[in-house]
Amino acid sequence: MSEQKPKTMPGVSVSYAGSGQSITSNAMGMRAMQQRVWQFRGEQYLLLKSPPASGKSRALMFVALDKLHRQNLKQAIVVVPEKSIGASFGNTPLAKDGFFTDWTVPPQWNLCNAPGTDGGKVEALGRFLASEDRLLVCTHATFRFAFEKFGVEAFDDRLIAVDEFHHVSVSDDNRLGEFVRQLIERDKTHLIAMTGSYFRGDAAAVLMPEDERRFVTVTYTYLRTAQRIQASQATGYWLLLLFW
Repeated sequence: MSEQKPKTMPGVSVSYAGSGQSITSNAMGMRAMQQRVWQFRGEQYLLLKSPPASGKSRALMFVALDKLHRQNLKQAIVVVPEKSIGASFGNTPLAKDGFFTDWTVPPQWNLCNAPGTDGGKVEALGRFLASEDRLLVCTHATFRFAFEKFGVEAFDDRLIAVDEFHHVSVSDDNRLGEFVRQLIERDKTHLIAMTGSYFRGDAAAVLMPEDERRFVTVTYTYLRTAQRIQASQATGYWLLLLFW
């Protein structure tokens, strides 16, 4: 009895045309996506949709520093879903690449690294709001507790940047979503929403339509122009897969 050879499944290899622009920096150290976001740095409400590792955190740094130094906002608070993600917003030397200043978060205001309970971190956020310092990083949970304690007015004339914004929803039990709605209704805070995927698994909307319309949306993807596969080659592959 002859030995049967194992069947192999044909594969399709697709390559994409690339110009290298996505990783090329300009005179201020900004890559293509960051340059696009920078064009809208004056907007009060900005929604950034961009895939992981595309440079969202640094795009936020550029815009936040401009708002602090040139748009007269008092402070910027970066809100992340978990402590480990706070590392993406740690100290970053931007000036060496041409930007006008560096991103520097004093150790006491990087609450993702600070020891202690959420209650202690809420008190720390309160001290930050009363201070002359400019930058703080904390978790969604810390921000929620602080919002409940200090109220919406405490965040007037400040920038709130929410990473992984799809954690927000219009559901009644979503406290982060409720606080975002209060900030929008009061209209005295700048908001930057960042996400790689603007949808939720529970099918709940992230924002109410009237709130979403307040945001200027910047969408960035790596894929621009795909090389065409010859029609005869593609047809052959699909027919083979169909009858496999």
